[in-house]
Amino acid sequence: MTRILHRTIGSRLPEAVAGQGIYITDSDGKSYIDGSGGAAVSCLGHGHVEVLDAMRAQMDRIAYAHTSFFTTDVAESLAERLAALAPEGLDHVYLVSGGSEAVEAALKMARQYFVEIGQPQRRHIIARRQSYHGNTIGALATGGNAWRRAQFQPILPKTHHVSPCYAYRDQQADETPEAYAARLADELEAKILELGPDEVIAFVAEPVVGATLGAVGPVADYFARIRRICDKYGVLLILDEVMCGMGRTGTLFACEQDGIVPDLVTIAKGLGGGYQPIGAVLLSDRIYRAFAEGSGLFQHGHTYIGHPIAAAAANKVVEILAQPGMMEDVRDRGERLQAGLDAALGQSPHVGDIRGRGLFRGIEIVADKETKAPFDPSRRVHSRIKREAMARGLLCYPMGGTIDGVHGDHVLLAPPYIIRPEEIDLLVERLAAAIDAALRD
Repeated sequence: MTRILHRTIGSRLPEAVAGQGIYITDSDGKSYIDGSGGAAVSCLGHGHVEVLDAMRAQMDRIAYAHTSFFTTDVAESLAERLAALAPEGLDHVYLVSGGSEAVEAALKMARQYFVEIGQPQRRHIIARRQSYHGNTIGALATGGNAWRRAQFQPILPKTHHVSPCYAYRDQQADETPEAYAARLADELEAKILELGPDEVIAFVAEPVVGATLGAVGPVADYFARIRRICDKYGVLLILDEVMCGMGRTGTLFACEQDGIVPDLVTIAKGLGGGYQPIGAVLLSDRIYRAFAEGSGLFQHGHTYIGHPIAAAAANKVVEILAQPGMMEDVRDRGERLQAGLDAALGQSPHVGDIRGRGLFRGIEIVADKETKAPFDPSRRVHSRIKREAMARGLLCYPMGGTIDGVHGDHVLLAPPYIIRPEEIDLLVERLAAAIDAALRD
């Protein structure tokens, strides 16, 4: 009997006892390829000696100091490193303990910014349907994951949602990518005008949508158009890179590939590589100066922000991620993964789309490839795939509700960046077998 309230009650989970490289081993001695990095977390794999050494060294100095009394050299060093690597203009860093905390902090920063500059009437947040921004109340309200929101709807703050950039299902047959991007941008502008352009705080989006849609990226100049609309109405652009950032898509920050700079960007997951819980918000100098020249504080905080051991782990992870050739390796291995998936699954009548960037790939499962019709949700195809994959020694990240929170299934892949070519091939082989077995009935 377990005393833990597990995510699913009544099922027996294997016990993880060891991790090395891309593998996790359970108490029965079975090893699994960590094909999803947990939840796109373990970017450097398990048991990375340099990261562990950095954490041990920090433990020998000081394990914890509350940020209302002290700063630490390791937290300062991490902030300097992140600001130096970030897109130009993101000059300041606020450290937290995870992705949901980062999004909550970014939302509060955005609201306080307008209070500080004398626009307290701004109160609306706009995000996208079928997005995910975290599980705390504010982050959950901002996200558009219908299934996660449903039972908590009565206590969620009101957030407004527009269409996602989901070309596989929503781009019209006679519509170019540019026209589709323009249509979505027009929808955002219409929503801002509907709410009142001087009453909207921010637009929040994932550059590449992770768990909810399965590695769905933008088309054409979508984000450039979004950036221009936000600038036109003085609306802040918040990009959530908790899952897709820190090199996951082949550049350290995912938005680099779209040629834009947000006002705030959230990171976590790959920031600490799974070695410690950590996240961060990077903010523009404009927002920082509004605080510094106004009230002189950011009215927010948590007990473990800037935790020295977490900062030490993240500092070493980011140092490794920034080494020459690392992002090129992610892009090259991502191309090999895409090619392998295309070869193994591209002709399947039940694989509708294979997409993504870098080592962040999604496979959308359908009942009919021609019509794109999803399987009946009662079949729980995503759960079957997860079970069959684990039976074959593969961890992947299948989810349901891809289309609207109820219908649709996809599999998300986010293996460690250190995965070798032959291990990519083995991952694809095991996944293809798992999907075939899950759909055989």
